Amino acid sequence: MSLDEAATKPHEELAAHLAAKLGDVDTLIRARMASRHAPRIPEVTAHLVEAGGKRLRPMLTLASADLCGYTGDHDVRLAATVEFIHTATLLHDDVVDESASRRGRPTANLLWDNKSSVLVGDYLFARAFQLMVETESLRVLDILSDAAATIAEGEVLQLSTARDLATTEALYLQVVRGKTAALFSAATQVGGVIAGAPEPQVRALYDYGDALGIAFQIVDDLLDYQGDARATGKNVGDDFRERKLTLPVIRALAQADDSERAFWRRTIEKGDQQDGDLERALDILHARGALEETRAAAQGWIADARTALGVLPEHPVRDMLDHLADYVVARLT
Repeated sequence: MSLDEAATKPHEELAAHLAAKLGDVDTLIRARMASRHAPRIPEVTAHLVEAGGKRLRPMLTLASADLCGYTGDHDVRLAATVEFIHTATLLHDDVVDESASRRGRPTANLLWDNKSSVLVGDYLFARAFQLMVETESLRVLDILSDAAATIAEGEVLQLSTARDLATTEALYLQVVRGKTAALFSAATQVGGVIAGAPEPQVRALYDYGDALGIAFQIVDDLLDYQGDARATGKNVGDDFRERKLTLPVIRALAQADDSERAFWRRTIEKGDQQDGDLERALDILHARGALEETRAAAQGWIADARTALGVLPEHPVRDMLDHLADYVVARLT
């Protein structure tokens, strides 16, 4: 059965379980994205926050806290913090990537301008830090501020590696940890910290988020070459056209002959792309088994995520997180 035919997808099951808390998170987000003096801030923020995203990262924070028995309200603040950090990075990313669409809608930088996107992103980062401080937990502040720095570091690293054919898989994973996994792992870890969970459980939550985030990004990179635009919100080959050196191409390069290497050098490094190049890229990726290898890599990380859950107490939420891990790779079917 395909995901579209499934009665309830894992993230929907988790959202239903956390519905009351997610409602509180949405209320807090709307309150904190307001500005008395600059009405453009809530306009730009609302365009992205209300664009129909799954709220996956804040759900991970709420779920982790719930799994560890938390009954207070700081999890709501932290979930809103995570969503603000995520939204801020998307605003900045769209400027850096010169993107025109996200989730099937025009980007904020296209509707307004680059300056507005960057400055509103900065505002959301500031709001995120205010929410962190309200939890009065130095450890939470340390985890989330470190994640924010890692995200920025990963984006800068990507600038120097994205079109360099010498980029190794290890460097690719470092970029992925920065741009995606750092916020996943911080989201799950702070849920355990705020609940006062034992250190092995906090570490397990971190490991789950880290592995889930890496798999999530690898699957996104794979879907760029074999996804359905209606489901993914982007066209097949966008990464190729934007000359991004992702794992499928890195795996194909490892086995490339001279002709294939010359092709990747022309299209990715030099940006000299011609009609039919995407079709040839797909042919090479299939011929070298790069797409199947990339799928296997994602499945390996999902196995790591599910192993980490074994340290955590038996709980309905643990089962939901297990199902969520499977769903990340199931998006490929």
